Amino acid sequence: MTRSYQLKYSELKPSVFNLAERERKAVTLVRVCQDFLQRQDLSHLSVLDVGSSSGIIDNFLADHFGSVTGIDIDAPAMAWAQANFDKPNLHYAQGDAMQLAFASEQFDVVVCSHVYEHVPDARTMFDEIHRVLKPGGFCYFSGNNRVMWMEPHYRLPLLSVLPRPLAHRYMRLAGKGEYYHEQHLSYRALKALCSSFQLHDYSRAIIQDPARFGADYMLTPGSLKWRLAKTVARRAPWATPHIWLLQKPGDTAA
Repeated sequence: MTRSYQLKYSELKPSVFNLAERERKAVTLVRVCQDFLQRQDLSHLSVLDVGSSSGIIDNFLADHFGSVTGIDIDAPAMAWAQANFDKPNLHYAQGDAMQLAFASEQFDVVVCSHVYEHVPDARTMFDEIHRVLKPGGFCYFSGNNRVMWMEPHYRLPLLSVLPRPLAHRYMRLAGKGEYYHEQHLSYRALKALCSSFQLHDYSRAIIQDPARFGADYMLTPGSLKWRLAKTVARRAPWATPHIWLLQKPGDTAA
């Protein structure tokens, strides 16, 4: 089977319409950007969300950034976003992450949250993100590498580390589908994919102080889970979920 786009991902995963869950992710995104820029006011910045799905995150971001544009290949999700959210600085459009319909150096910030494993060619997508970013602008990237105990999309242990033919068979035996579409990269390959950017890794900082970044709903400070996560982040950073700011080289007015 040829790997292509998942054109109606929102119909496969209705969790993308979970308002509370998506807004919690948006809080972390805003706080990381504020920390990186060392300023609370982000209203001078333009944002492109590549893979915005239901648009819930973008609707939240529009209260903090100057302009927000959300695109997704998923037509039903984009139609839902357009029907449910209406702000003068918020725009949605169906679009291809590997062929962005925007001018070069147009955006201050690009959001790419848990998207790279879904597109047919992640390198092409990152090349496009680099192109549309202004010099000195940055991409807020979140995602996982392939070394995970529990695959997050299908909740199958070790699915992501298996060779593709075995992963497809595992999916069928588990009754989760005929084909494992998602394609996570190794930690080394993922970093190589982002080599044209300057990488600022926020993963450990968020784990160390989850309340500061609005992530304490996942990691309660003082809990056993939090203490274990801190140990893993210190000793094996490749084993944690990644939140990176990928900055395009150059000067910026931001």
